[in-house]
Amino acid sequence: MALATSATFTWYGHSCWEVTTPGGKTVLFDPWFGNPRSPRAPDTVARCDLLLVTHGHADHFGDALAIASRTRPVWPSIHEMSLWLGRNYAHKDGLIGMNKGGTVEVLGLKVTMLKADHSAGDLYAGAESPLYLGEPVGFVVELEDGFRFYFAGDTDVFSDMRLIGERFRPSLAFLPIGGHFTMDPTAAAMAVELLGVSDVAPMHYGTFDLVAGTPDQLRDALAARGLEHVAVHATTPGQAIG
Repeated sequence: MALATSATFTWYGHSCWEVTTPGGKTVLFDPWFGNPRSPRAPDTVARCDLLLVTHGHADHFGDALAIASRTRPVWPSIHEMSLWLGRNYAHKDGLIGMNKGGTVEVLGLKVTMLKADHSAGDLYAGAESPLYLGEPVGFVVELEDGFRFYFAGDTDVFSDMRLIGERFRPSLAFLPIGGHFTMDPTAAAMAVELLGVSDVAPMHYGTFDLVAGTPDQLRDALAARGLEHVAVHATTPGQAIG
């Protein structure tokens, strides 16, 4: 089933997505291009107009700083991450510190930051304790043509997803399905029902043995909830949907 937008959404494994908007902007989400399933090396990324990182774990923050240093995107991020970037990133003019519930309008797009149920600290550069880059978040993005999608980041299902659906009416949800560190396919099907979306793109699965959920398991879980009509947009890394 085709999406109701001319945007394209390309998955590069794990939770790394590149969106080309109807207006020609390039948006990167959780740009860990160095993940084991990615067909693209981080140093080949030459364009990013808008960068959205859901939290500070290395498998999401990943290659963000290096890519941003080359491409100089607009970078809305949760307050604590923006504070750290303000001291460790050269192009501070592109930073927008914000928090959950806030909306910014940039480059013809609307970006709203929302809660996620996860953790966020990680070890970097041989540190003895985790670097805390703010609480984990998700995003709702409205494109130039009015199409809205929800990027959940790493999270378990939570009941407020119903409010996200009621408030923003996204058509497409990007949801983790791997289990162990995030919700599994059964919980993701529940999230689809709460959100009321017609389309779902699974992510954060198959990268390692521990994240073992599959798109077929998601389809089965959706069918068990009477949601066979929801389109599951599963693809291989490097291929696009839309």
